[in-house]
Amino acid sequence: MARKRKGRDISGWLVVDKPAGMTSTAVVNKVRWAMAAKKAGHAGTLDPEATGVLAVALGEATKTVPYITDSLKAYTFTVRLGAATNTDDAEGEVIATSEARPTDDDIKAALAQFVGDIMQVPPKFSAVKIDGERAYKLARDDEDFEIAARPLWVEELVMIDREDTDHVTLEMTCGKGGYVRSIARDLGEALGCLGHVRELRRIWSGPFTASDGISIEQIDEMAKTPELDAYLRPLTEGLTELPEVKATAEGAVRLRNGNPGMVIASDVDYGEECWASLDGEPVAVGVFKAGELHPSRVFVLPE
Repeated sequence: MARKRKGRDISGWLVVDKPAGMTSTAVVNKVRWAMAAKKAGHAGTLDPEATGVLAVALGEATKTVPYITDSLKAYTFTVRLGAATNTDDAEGEVIATSEARPTDDDIKAALAQFVGDIMQVPPKFSAVKIDGERAYKLARDDEDFEIAARPLWVEELVMIDREDTDHVTLEMTCGKGGYVRSIARDLGEALGCLGHVRELRRIWSGPFTASDGISIEQIDEMAKTPELDAYLRPLTEGLTELPEVKATAEGAVRLRNGNPGMVIASDVDYGEECWASLDGEPVAVGVFKAGELHPSRVFVLPE
């Protein structure tokens, strides 16, 4: 028999402003402990030295994680020009240097090639799997391997500061699966000067912003108190990318049992994914077909 997981049946989102030097998994574990929650997960890993938005889902909100993961995200990051590292960030070993330094105009012109639908090769020190093994483990063992390029949508990439000739700060809005370190590496190569990420901050992810984030220090101070619970955001904030339909009372019963249920919809097309509510509470996510929602995820909220 599976052991029953301890903790509270609490559902919602806690937006954390992750500090540098902490893994995303460590942040999730901290939140789960502080909220005494049964279940927690996050929507999109940040590198240990990166800061900014890490949206932690609790309880039934974990079922909405894919919709935040798939949404647009924005980053500000500073590129150190003139040096390449084996990790494509400041934590790695310098493997090549260059005396060349581009002008501001050179940088702005080069950014255009990284906007729109692009192909990107993830860093070798990343969690990408190669024949079942994490790339970073192979890289640490000095294994010789290649990572295939993968598609990425970049909505915007602009220069926002040039503190000196060795550094440039950029802001990027992109879709799922983007590696900022790869952008820095490839930009440095395109400019003929090499480059790596010195600092990285995620400023927003879907509906969540860094300015709304709570610090690790605050989480420690308010752990297991109603004051921390007050920072919990509704589960439905993870569904803002989907249209909402209204379930009938009978339809909600059927949906909660995993069956298609009647809903009232407007401006929703046949076959479109959406979520259903009853009296303001989320019931299910699914596909709309001929007046019914065919559920793919059902929310089981405490009474």
